[in-house]
Amino acid sequence: MERKNNWWKTVMSFLLVLFMMPLGHALMIMMERTMPPSAVHGWAFAMGGAGLAVVVAGVFVRGDTRQTLLGLFGGLLFWTGWVEFLFQYYANRWGTQPEIVDGEIVTKPEYLILPATFGLWMMVMMLYVFCTKTGCGFINWWQRTLFRGRKTEIAARPMTRHTSIVTFMELNMILWTSYLLLMFCYDSRFLGDRHPVTFLVGVGCLAGAVLMFRRQLRLASWGANIRMSIATVIVFWTPVEILGRMDFFNEIWVEPHKYAVQMIVMLIAFVSLALYMWVEAVKKRKA
Repeated sequence: MERKNNWWKTVMSFLLVLFMMPLGHALMIMMERTMPPSAVHGWAFAMGGAGLAVVVAGVFVRGDTRQTLLGLFGGLLFWTGWVEFLFQYYANRWGTQPEIVDGEIVTKPEYLILPATFGLWMMVMMLYVFCTKTGCGFINWWQRTLFRGRKTEIAARPMTRHTSIVTFMELNMILWTSYLLLMFCYDSRFLGDRHPVTFLVGVGCLAGAVLMFRRQLRLASWGANIRMSIATVIVFWTPVEILGRMDFFNEIWVEPHKYAVQMIVMLIAFVSLALYMWVEAVKKRKA
């Protein structure tokens, strides 16, 4: 029997996470523009702590959808406050210079030092690949490739599952992976932003996002759809970043003060979608 495509839930989940990406960028830029330099990183650190608290609170909330939403929102605040802003703080403190091409800043200092975390990323990936049975297609592919018939023996059991923590880790790991990929592609000592391989990476990610979206259509629950959307949207966002780097279009989230109307509309849509999903989850639980 043919399985039903869940277009409404899939499109709404995709848009929720899609709007989150430029809003996260815009949040950083607006904080930098509206706050004194001495206050920015203090508030950013508080933001990261608040994000972590939201994720932990999600462990004690009932309902897959609500736990997923708390893991998503908390993860966004955590990444912005304790990852991006902390990199920015230390890059500025120790005088890391941006990458400048033709008098224009093409890569901010904090992103230039991000590739130094590759070893830390590999350390975490070792845990997932060798010690964890997971539903992630990317990790499952590596496990099948590396372990073949011994997959169930080497990665026999999943970790304790708290949906909020799972969502939080998924968001942060995929963001981390995509940033590392882009920074290595942009680095002229490896490839460069105009290199054919960089272009092929963007094409490959776009094709992958389409295939992931088709798979996402089969997911009937809000929570699973939102979690799948995190992967789908971030993979889709990779060619968006590459095209923006090549000045193919104007990234309005880089200058939110110039595109206030568009960013406010996006924010309203994001909040409305989140509230709708939360209310639907409450109704379903009561029913």
